[in-house]
Amino acid sequence: MTLGAASADTGRSDRSGGVRTALAGLTTRGRSFLAAGAAAAVCAYVLGQPDLLRVGMLLAALPLICAAVLFRTRYRVAGSRRLSPGRVPAGSEARVHLRMDNVSRLPTGLLMLQDRVPYVLGPRPRFVLDRVEAGGRREVSYRVRSDLRGRYPLGPLQLRLTDPFGMCELTRSFSSSDTLTVIPRVEALPPVRLAGEAKGYGDGRQRSLALAGEDDVIPRGYRYGDDLRRVHWRSTARYGELMVRREEQPQRSRCTVLLDTRGLAYHGAGPDSAFEWAVGGAASVLVHMLERGFSVRLLTDTGNSVPGEGADGFAGANQESADAAGLMMDTLAVIDHSDGTGLSRAYDVLRGGNEGLLVAFFGDLDEEQAAVAARMRQRSGGAVAFLLDSEAWVREPITPSEPMKGQEERLRMLREAGWTALGVPRGTSLEALWRQADRERSGVVTAAGGTAGRGGGGTA
Repeated sequence: MTLGAASADTGRSDRSGGVRTALAGLTTRGRSFLAAGAAAAVCAYVLGQPDLLRVGMLLAALPLICAAVLFRTRYRVAGSRRLSPGRVPAGSEARVHLRMDNVSRLPTGLLMLQDRVPYVLGPRPRFVLDRVEAGGRREVSYRVRSDLRGRYPLGPLQLRLTDPFGMCELTRSFSSSDTLTVIPRVEALPPVRLAGEAKGYGDGRQRSLALAGEDDVIPRGYRYGDDLRRVHWRSTARYGELMVRREEQPQRSRCTVLLDTRGLAYHGAGPDSAFEWAVGGAASVLVHMLERGFSVRLLTDTGNSVPGEGADGFAGANQESADAAGLMMDTLAVIDHSDGTGLSRAYDVLRGGNEGLLVAFFGDLDEEQAAVAARMRQRSGGAVAFLLDSEAWVREPITPSEPMKGQEERLRMLREAGWTALGVPRGTSLEALWRQADRERSGVVTAAGGTAGRGGGGTA
C-alpha cells in the first residue's frame, strides 16, 4: 500500500516562513551554540576583546549555517507501506513493511523514521537509517498486535532529517496513511447436521429445477447478453416485452445470523466480556456457514442487514464467499452496542420472508423480548439460539441457582416455540455448544416423530 512519493524539500517560496522553520528545527545543541555565541559577543563588547567576538561569531554561525544548508538541501524521498495481512484476528500479529526510496540525485544524511500507531497496537516504532545513496532504498519492518477488535489507523509516516553535527532537525510527514482491521477471533466449528424443517436450506449445494415443456417454462425479462435462442415468443407477446426462458432456477441454502447488540442486554467490557463472546460467536458461525456453501447474512437487533445487497440481502449466491466474509468481518470489527431496547426491528425483517436456518446470539432477555424472539422461529426452517446471562460473566453468583433462574425461564419459552436454545456459561467454547445444539436438535426431531424426514436436514 503506497504512501505516495513525498519530498523532504523545504521549498523557497516563503522566505520568512522558511527562516522560522529552519530556526524552529534547531536542536538543544544548536540552541546552546547559538546562546554561547551571543553571550561571547556581548562579553567581547563589554570587555573590549575582539578575539572573543570572533569566537562568539563562530559559535553562533555554526548552527545557523547547518540549519541553512539542511533547509536548502532538496532531498526527495518516497515512502511506501505494506501490511501483511491487512485484516487480522484479535490477538494475532500483523507485520508492517516500510520502504524508503531516495529519488533525488543527492545522497541523504542520517534519516530517522517514526510511524504513528495507536497505543493499543504497541509502542511507536522508530528507525535510524544511515546515509542513503542516490537512487538507493532502505526497508524496515515492525509488528503490531491488538487484543481488541476495531479499525486502527497507521501513519502518517514522519521523516526526520539531521545535519552531521546534530545542530538542526527538520521533520516532514507523508500525507497518506493506512488502516489495520482487527476482526473478532473465529473459532473453527465442526460440520454437524442441524436437522429439522429445513425450508430454504438443505445440503448447502446449489440445486437447479429442470423445467421441461412449454407449459412449465418460467420466463423472465431479457437481459443484455442473453442468447436469442432462448427467447420465449408466447410470453413476449403476452407481456409486450422481450422474454427469455429461465431453464434453471438456482436455489441455495440460506442462513441468517442474528446478533443482539443492545447495550442494556450486556454487562461488562473488554475482550473477555459477554458481548465480545457473542460477536466472536457470530463471526465463527458466519465463516463456517459460508464455507459450507450457504447464502449468509448478518442481522442485528436494529434491523440492519449485511451485506444487504439484492432483493433478499443474502451473500453467497452472486458474490464470492471470501468477499462476503470480508464484508461481514469488517462490520463485526467495528460493531458496538446499540441504543435499542427491543428486538422488534429484527423481527420485522425476519417476518418478511423464509430465512432458512436462523442462528441467534441473545444477551439478557426480559419476558417481553423473549416472546418476540420466540415468534421469530415461525419464519425459519430451523432455529438455534445462544442465550448469554451477562451478569454471571461479571460477578460470582451468590447461590448456584440464582443467576440462572431468569435465564432458565427464557430458555423454556424459546424451546416451547421450537428453538434449540442453549445457555452460555462463562468460559464455554462455541465448539462445544455447537455440538450440543446438534445433539439437542436431533433429540427434538426424534421426539417429534420424524420431523426431519419432512424437510430434509442441512449439514452445517
